[in-house]
Amino acid sequence: MSVVDRSFDDPLKLEEQGSALLAGGIMAHGFQCGMLWGAALAAGARAFRLFGTGPQAETAAVNAAQRLVESFRTSNSYIDCGDITEMDWRKSKGVLKFIVKGGPIKCFRMAAAYAPDAYAEIDSALSGNTFDAPSPPVSCAALFVKTAGASEMHAVMAAGFAGGIGLSGSACGALGAALWLTSINNIKSGDSKMDLQNSDGIDLMDRFVKSSDYEFECAAIVGRKFENVGDHSEFLRLGGCSQIIQALAENLAS
Repeated sequence: MSVVDRSFDDPLKLEEQGSALLAGGIMAHGFQCGMLWGAALAAGARAFRLFGTGPQAETAAVNAAQRLVESFRTSNSYIDCGDITEMDWRKSKGVLKFIVKGGPIKCFRMAAAYAPDAYAEIDSALSGNTFDAPSPPVSCAALFVKTAGASEMHAVMAAGFAGGIGLSGSACGALGAALWLTSINNIKSGDSKMDLQNSDGIDLMDRFVKSSDYEFECAAIVGRKFENVGDHSEFLRLGGCSQIIQALAENLAS
């Protein structure tokens, strides 16, 4: 996220630091690679700068996230951290094994290769002046951010998380947005450590699984993947995932 933001000459230090809990595929759970979460946030930040707030900006962010997912998958074959690293981070020796196998070097190389691709995909996806946008709500992640009382900028930044990042059906985008806001709030309170065992994050994950019937992936929770932004928007208008959004927003207003 930091590299892409700076490529657009728009650094967002607090928000970049706040993405730490998404590392390792959401607190080292092996879901979507942290680079993909970060790139989607960078796309949302760019959409906010270009289009402001509202359905058009959120739609632009989701469109960009869809392209980011496909680009990442093309380059790395997978989008999930667990598949890429071929390991379970949650095992007691997971981090040690990752280091011994040269994992950090591989990840740095991946990041160096993906950052210019991410910049190009975002720039291309947002180059149009208008986007056909459905009536709000557009994105589950953006709706969560608003429900939690965070800023409109943060809502647009998180919009691309919709449907498991770019409607891909992977781990819940609202959960990713909740962990991101939790991390931002912790930093504002003076805690800037990158701790994948963050107690607030663990509590949030616990609330999430209880509200999602212990499913993490959007497609499993909903029972399908969304066809497009309009399909996802209609699902939200009919009350889809409202229980999850409310559970995540509890005690998180900022």
